[in-house]
Amino acid sequence: QVQLVESGGGLVQAGGSLRPSCAASGRTITNYVMGWFRQAPGKEREFVAAISWGGSSTYYADSVKGRFTISRDNAKNTVYLQMNSLKPEDTAVYYCAARGAWTTLSVLSSPRGYTGWGQGTQVTVSS
Repeated sequence: QVQLVESGGGLVQAGGSLRPSCAASGRTITNYVMGWFRQAPGKEREFVAAISWGGSSTYYADSVKGRFTISRDNAKNTVYLQMNSLKPEDTAVYYCAARGAWTTLSVLSSPRGYTGWGQGTQVTVSS
């Protein structure tokens, strides 16, 4: 099973940028669809973005579309989330996870079916 470790979060002012990373071990991520989720205090874990095996297809939550970009470097076994124009409502713990199939968007956006959840990385956006 793939193990994932997130890093690169931090504290940033509104309008700023961050680029969290997700490093995999145990297995190559080449065979996995990769996703980013986030969870704010007192809220359920919500979908942020997903990327297909080779990176040709991506899918974003409406709340981050146009501001966030998911990418992957299979040679480095790493997935990234470029976050621009950050807002206070983006404050959350950000997690990456893996799944086997690129499927319907409703299924991709559910945490169910993903595996390898890491400990997350905290992103805090101040106003």
